[in-house]
Amino acid sequence: MKVTLVTADGTTQTVDAEVGWNLMEVAVNDSVPGIYGDCGGEAQCATCHVRVDPQWQSLLPPRSDMEQAMLNNAYDVTGASRLACQIVLSEQLDGLSVQVVDS
Repeated sequence: MKVTLVTADGTTQTVDAEVGWNLMEVAVNDSVPGIYGDCGGEAQCATCHVRVDPQWQSLLPPRSDMEQAMLNNAYDVTGASRLACQIVLSEQLDGLSVQVVDS
C-alpha cells in the first residue's frame, strides 16, 4: 500500500507501507522529515503530529483520551490533527494523505 506525507516545506513523499504498521513507524523508516517518534509510538509525545486530509478523516477511529491529551499540548493543532503513531494502516487506508506539522 502507499501513503503520502507532505512535509512542512511542501515536499511530497509517497512511501510504501505495510498493513498493520502505524504511520509513524512507516515515516521514521523512510526518513520523512518532521516525523521523529521520540516516544516510540506510545502516544507520549507529539513528535509525529500530522494533519489528515479531509477525505480520510472519517476512515480513522476517534482520538483516544491519551492521544487527545498529547495533542492538547502540541503546536498548531486543528480538527484534522492526529498522532501518526495512533494511525494503524489498513487496506482501507491505501492512498492515505497527511501533512506533517512542523513542531
